[in-house]
Amino acid sequence: MGEIVLVRHGQANSHADNEDDYDRLSDLGHQQSRWLGDWLRDRGERFDAVLSGSLRRHRETAAGMGIEATIDERLNEMDYFNLGRALENTHGVPMPDADGFPDHVPQVMRAWHAAEIQGNLSFATFEARITSVLLDASEEGRRTLCITSGGVIGMALRHVLDLDPTRLSQVLLPIRNTSIHRFHIRRGQMLMAGFNATPHLDRDDRAHALTHY
Repeated sequence: MGEIVLVRHGQANSHADNEDDYDRLSDLGHQQSRWLGDWLRDRGERFDAVLSGSLRRHRETAAGMGIEATIDERLNEMDYFNLGRALENTHGVPMPDADGFPDHVPQVMRAWHAAEIQGNLSFATFEARITSVLLDASEEGRRTLCITSGGVIGMALRHVLDLDPTRLSQVLLPIRNTSIHRFHIRRGQMLMAGFNATPHLDRDDRAHALTHY
């Protein structure tokens, strides 16, 4: 049996209002990454391949984990800021503050899926890109670690669980920084085996490090 392990990047610059400013780890994001790397080493986890998106927050997470990764741009995130602006221009829905994202994300996903809005990519193109990297990594007897973003993880869950846009948004919202998501590969199928695990943060003195953004 093979396995694909997806890891979301550490906490980024959550005060940003554009993609460029967001794309760097906070001090806590660097620490989360170090803790995750230590946990994987302590567990003796070994991978046949390690991939990372090309975004700065992906590369900084890999460096903090103490691993070398091959860059694969297919693991890069959707451009949510652009999608949010497109939703505002098209439907008059403004970008929310942090408390408003639970209502905003489903609206973005539904409008993007329906091709009412578009960022740098259409929904279908982004989905096809994520599916392609998953299929390439789906090999029995092989373990692949992918350092990526929440939207990519959500699309992987959509692929495996056949989620509609509303349910896609519902799995996107709780994904934590440096969380671990596992898919087993068996007889050509991807089987969900773990979601949103943060064992490296499950200590009383690290409760402050359980972040979503």
